[in-house]
Amino acid sequence: MKTRIIELDVTDSTNRFLHDYLPETDNDLVVAVARYQTAGRGQACNSWESEPGENLLFSILVQNISVPPARQFIISMAMAVALKDCLTEIAGSGISVKWPNDIYWCNKKISGTLIETAVCRHGIRRCIIGTGVNINQETFRSDAPNPVSLRNILGHEVEPRAILDDIIDRFCRYMNMIENGNGSSVIAMYHSALYRREGFHAYSDADGGFVAETVGVEESGRLLLRDTEGRLRKYFFKEVKFIINNK
Repeated sequence: MKTRIIELDVTDSTNRFLHDYLPETDNDLVVAVARYQTAGRGQACNSWESEPGENLLFSILVQNISVPPARQFIISMAMAVALKDCLTEIAGSGISVKWPNDIYWCNKKISGTLIETAVCRHGIRRCIIGTGVNINQETFRSDAPNPVSLRNILGHEVEPRAILDDIIDRFCRYMNMIENGNGSSVIAMYHSALYRREGFHAYSDADGGFVAETVGVEESGRLLLRDTEGRLRKYFFKEVKFIINNK
């Protein structure tokens, strides 16, 4: 797979940029990375705060992935594991994947990903994976409840480009595993990396608060929790809230 990296000074959104981009061949993997985004987006129309030049803002375009549409969440798993592994190598322990695809250091968010897919009968025709990683920003002024950067963790600046190259390399490796029929290994790595993978923790849903343990995540992306009464609870994105106390 040929990889092309497009460097942008300013764009509204790297995801939006790739929506209008036509690769030379269907096998090209295209990465758009921006110094600043004027309208960076997170999940569910949330915005992504980033000071110019301080963080890593990029999107990856892949095409014609032989994954059934019902199993497309495995692409999100591959990206989450790539991010988790890369950041663990830099920051050490404490890095995990908060379902569905946020990356956490302890109880703080260091990275978020927005994935947009176009499907066809045989698989994923086009997939754009937009990711923000907090690298060197020291102060966050938005109402995001728990942001953190590598500089906050390490106490010094980090070179973003080396991190980007490592993430892309790991993502390509995990996507090759999926394409070659070894997706079960990627799924296992995702589950082992989950935030709150052990013990009982606080959550809330439309019916109120409860305490539960993580059972796993289905290939559809649905989160499985078992509460203290033994009841199995199943949630798609935004149907359940993690109650996190950072004090």
